Amino acid sequence: MTRRILALWLPRLSTDAHERTHPERRVAPLALLRTERGRRLVVAANRAARAAGILPGLTLADARALEPGLAVAEATPETDARLLDRIADWCRRYTPWTTPDGADGVAMDIAGCAHLFGGEAALLRDLTRRLRAAGFESRAAIADTPAAAWGLARFGDTDSRARACLDALPMAALRLPTETLDALAAVGLRRVGELRALPRAALATRFGAAVLLRFDQVLGRLDEPISPRQPVSPHTARLAFAEPIATPDGIAAAVRRLLATLCAGLEAAGHGARRLTLDAHRTDLRLDDPPQSLTLGTSRPTRDPAALARLFGQILDRIEPGPGIETLILTATETAPLGALQAALDGGDADTDLGELVDRLTTRLGERAVLRLVPRESWLPERSVAPAPPLDRPPPAVWPEDRPRPVRLFVPPEPVEATAPVPDDPPLQFRWRGAVHRVRSADGPERIEAEWWRRDGSPRDYYRVEDSDGRRFWLFREGLYRPGTAPRWFLHGVFG
Repeated sequence: MTRRILALWLPRLSTDAHERTHPERRVAPLALLRTERGRRLVVAANRAARAAGILPGLTLADARALEPGLAVAEATPETDARLLDRIADWCRRYTPWTTPDGADGVAMDIAGCAHLFGGEAALLRDLTRRLRAAGFESRAAIADTPAAAWGLARFGDTDSRARACLDALPMAALRLPTETLDALAAVGLRRVGELRALPRAALATRFGAAVLLRFDQVLGRLDEPISPRQPVSPHTARLAFAEPIATPDGIAAAVRRLLATLCAGLEAAGHGARRLTLDAHRTDLRLDDPPQSLTLGTSRPTRDPAALARLFGQILDRIEPGPGIETLILTATETAPLGALQAALDGGDADTDLGELVDRLTTRLGERAVLRLVPRESWLPERSVAPAPPLDRPPPAVWPEDRPRPVRLFVPPEPVEATAPVPDDPPLQFRWRGAVHRVRSADGPERIEAEWWRRDGSPRDYYRVEDSDGRRFWLFREGLYRPGTAPRWFLHGVFG
């Protein structure tokens, strides 16, 4: 696939950003300043200030002489850089491959994406229209190489397919240092096309290798990679709608279509999705607003679009379409290998059914609410189990087989009032939750010491007791017997 690079240039990014927060200064001359060696210098000027002759590099005194009513503010390059990052993220509505380009531009690889917006020309119009509505002046161009698109956006037009357009670009479009541009101009070389007829060896000898490097990048002879600002998933599906959608049925149908496309790509790669993200871009989405996002996790790799559609159906009502959704992007942010699957003869698969049940419960209740308890090597009852993912294979059991444990444990153990004739004997009766239970039979004690590596805790003497109604309980007395100190009793669990 031929590379198609869109270069976006925001020539007045800093002043446009300032005017967005101070609308009253949009029509007045405005300059942004910085202090350098004790002098106040202009680093950016809006259109009205430039019309008055105020350009970057002027001192504040010279600028005031040209325009006494000039409004000034401090330049904030760090804030402008963060704003450019947000604009690059916002441009992901057009392509996932976006990155800031310098201090005032964004580079995008739109290969395979432009048709979703009606073609490259329509995409350019939509991009510049939205930026203009947000208060940013912009120029954009598309070419086969990043260097050509950068030059056309700043010095040419948007018809990058014509060789004459590239040849007519000024030398500044090659992104060369100022001293190199001055040296080229001194011998009459002012247009990119004039380099074609000159010997390459002579150019490199006289002006340095950077001239040939930049010239070859413009022509596509040398590759110039673009590193996206955010990681790009290889499994992404997107839908851009000619008319915004807002109904639940329309959104659900679009998600099913996205899932079919995404799962086909996963199958071709031999992978299944473990986590998916759905981004919804509304028509009223501003540059500073992130898209609405839904995240879905699965207990095991899957690429069944019907099952995933059922899971999304449980959470799609969280999307607020507002005036309408114009773009939906579905991304498999986490995948895992998944080979070919074959169902049983009756068309079913018990493991798959269990996995789908776990996924539905997880989607509805949250990942932390659906777990399984597996054995853990600890004699303390409350530490003898550990939570684990619901479908992971449990480790071998390490619980003692000769020491019965109750089915239900209370966390924390509940205090009770117990009566015992001898300190080391089981209780004759105990009061729990306001009710008195008379002990008919008892077994114990079973002493469990505190773990030596834990500073908290004391020895416990456990008893299995049965009351007069046949109910069985697990009681323990905490600590060693001390004359004159009443023992503390707790109910830790019930049997059956």
